[in-house]
Amino acid sequence: MIDLLYFKKEAENSSNLVKEIRNWLHQYPELSFNEKNTATFIVKKLDEWNIPYQNNIGGNGIIAWIKGSNEDKNIAIRADMDALPIQEANDVEYKSKNDGIMHACGHDVHMACLLGALFILNKIKSHLKGTIYAIFQPAEEKLPGGAIKMLNSPFFENKKFDAVIAQHVYPDLPAGYIGIKPGPYMASTDEIYITIKGKGGHAATPNSITDTVYIASNLIVNLQSIVSRKANPIIPTVLSFGKVIANGATNIIPDEVKIEGTFRTFDEEWRYKALSYIKETIENLVNTSGANAEINIINGYPVLINDIALTEKVSSLAKRFLQEDKVVILQQRTTAEDFAYFSHKYPSLMYRLGTGGIDYCSYPLHSSKFDVNPNIFSFCHGLMAYIAYELTKTYSTR
Repeated sequence: MIDLLYFKKEAENSSNLVKEIRNWLHQYPELSFNEKNTATFIVKKLDEWNIPYQNNIGGNGIIAWIKGSNEDKNIAIRADMDALPIQEANDVEYKSKNDGIMHACGHDVHMACLLGALFILNKIKSHLKGTIYAIFQPAEEKLPGGAIKMLNSPFFENKKFDAVIAQHVYPDLPAGYIGIKPGPYMASTDEIYITIKGKGGHAATPNSITDTVYIASNLIVNLQSIVSRKANPIIPTVLSFGKVIANGATNIIPDEVKIEGTFRTFDEEWRYKALSYIKETIENLVNTSGANAEINIINGYPVLINDIALTEKVSSLAKRFLQEDKVVILQQRTTAEDFAYFSHKYPSLMYRLGTGGIDYCSYPLHSSKFDVNPNIFSFCHGLMAYIAYELTKTYSTR
């Protein structure tokens, strides 16, 4: 009988398989747009399990599928594939073997869970009411991101999905919990690069030069007025500058100063208005100070929006699988995710998989000591498979 207990039992039975997959992926991480060995490993598993797929989508992306009886019902599950340029500091048997590269954001877990879900679902394909797609997406960590490259490929040209689901590890919650947030969940992200150019010279004679350092410091302060005076107070907005290069000295004002920062918010209309304000403020202040400004604003990922109806449905399914009190409502996050592109094309949801609860799993994402609670491997893929299975039976947005 294909019911909730079936998925729980199958997840427990295949927990070692999923853990072994994760440990291999963790040992051989690859950076964004370079996930060739990772893709080869995934394809090998799909071949071994006789699951059809198409690879080399939008780069190293792979899409596998398990067909059910209703060709009009399509549910997709997505996992990202890339790692980060971090030297791992953990002393574990599955420590990264690739120098300076680490799965410090849990993408190894995401892929392992998705493969584990496919392993379970492939056993019951004759019972599926719709087709379940597995999207292995490269290059989440680096602009322009792998999601948009996959979505712009011919595979997605006329493809309709009733739902697209993703999960992301979350050390702030203990293993056995998930976090969920309906509506706008993660911020848009844009990169701002400014170069202020002027006539540098001796710091003792500021009257005869263009003080690019003073102009840069004044600019950083003045730009904050866009957040405090232009933004609607109910729309979370962040403008931060993390890099300033003024290569002068105690008595030298440099000819140029470089500033780099990020702008993040949760409203697409306000996002582009704010970027226009930022550009206008830079030009006005710098020009009136007697300098020139080169401005390069790189548009990053849009706001990630969790579909309300889909969030409610998945939340109810997760409560059945995990228990009522194990599904918690999260706050918005000003971090960003290129899964957002899927959320602007299809009804989508990203939920957070708790991976904490023990000391060595308390390190944050992108830390050189990040790791996950191994207890998750007894259920994480079963939850994903159960959600996808149930959505093929009952859920539709078309």
